[in-house]
Amino acid sequence: MDRNLDTFDVCIVGGSIAGNYLCYLLSKTNLKIIVVEEHKEVGLPFQCAGIVSQKLSKLIELPNEIILNRVKTAKIVGPSGAYIKLSGNEEPYIIDRIGLDRLFFNKVKQRENIVYNFGEKFKTFKYIWANHQKLVLIETSKRKLKAKMLIGCDGPLSSVAKALRIKNKNLFATQVRIKAQFDENEAVMFFDKRWKELFGWIVPEGKGIYRIGMACSKNIVKNFRFFLNKFNINLKQIIDKQGGLIPHGLMNKLAFDNILLVGDSACQVKPTTGGGIIMLLIAAKYAANCIKTCFKHNKYSKKTIKKYYEKPCRSIIGRELKIHYLIRVFLDKFEDNDFQKMFQIIKTSEIESSISIHGDMDFPKAIIFKLLQNPLFFTFLIKFILKNPNIFIKILKILTK
Repeated sequence: MDRNLDTFDVCIVGGSIAGNYLCYLLSKTNLKIIVVEEHKEVGLPFQCAGIVSQKLSKLIELPNEIILNRVKTAKIVGPSGAYIKLSGNEEPYIIDRIGLDRLFFNKVKQRENIVYNFGEKFKTFKYIWANHQKLVLIETSKRKLKAKMLIGCDGPLSSVAKALRIKNKNLFATQVRIKAQFDENEAVMFFDKRWKELFGWIVPEGKGIYRIGMACSKNIVKNFRFFLNKFNINLKQIIDKQGGLIPHGLMNKLAFDNILLVGDSACQVKPTTGGGIIMLLIAAKYAANCIKTCFKHNKYSKKTIKKYYEKPCRSIIGRELKIHYLIRVFLDKFEDNDFQKMFQIIKTSEIESSISIHGDMDFPKAIIFKLLQNPLFFTFLIKFILKNPNIFIKILKILTK
């Protein structure tokens, strides 16, 4: 083994919001940190609808210039055009996602203990022993380096996760930004069997610009063309286009010897909306605490990482992500008449006000329990399960994972 290899305490793979925020949380330690980012610039390519709950400003100090707009209403549209409108205190932010990715990079880029390597892709790793200590030998597209800990923050197609034989199930996502005339106070979600795994969306960025997109598992080009035609979108009005992948499913394993996964690489993404910013910020805080603990006690085993990172994640965000996934299981099976029945119940009972008061786009447990106390909604749910008996089996599998 070459003793002249660059040696770091922590190697973070991925310089997007997850990697940059984690780096920021560790920046005031004396740890020697390297961030390996395959793209040449932070925040590019832009791949996000950018709608985030107000919890963002409670988790981080959020500059005003990153908030582009606020939405007061969420409009949910079924396949036939039937819809409900929900509003409340949530009023999510529409954010400048590129600006958010760069926010923490700009805070740490001048620190002497932190190195960013751009245009460099993680390839693989293997464990080595040096001075009676287990280390990670990391191979990138440009070099080899050693680290005591390796952190995978490298997105839906995570090379770190792949090297650990962890693979995400991903949805294809596409989006355009366009000058148009819709309601600037309203985010709209369109459900359809063609893109049943998520939905189509219209998100008001502000100043007359809208983000129109969708995500699904197949036929993304055909489905998106159909979606745009519904609104007679003039392609000449399109400002730019984005595309990407959204992890879909339950949260992955997070802890390994000397290694942990954060964010999209760990599928810390809400299956109901495809959003993951709030979840990854919370996970990054647990990860930072875990990493500091590992170095304090000079212990980097899977057991230690599981205790201080994976278990807290599963007990807080993992539990909520399971609820999001259960909701998604039901929505995947919804037919048009199911949407219509549910909308009718919501409109004609106290559910609409309950959602407005108790609704939480990140942590839905409270509103789910509230909904189940409503006799009309509970009856609708039981009839739906009896009509789709396979759902019950799937629910049991999810709850026991």
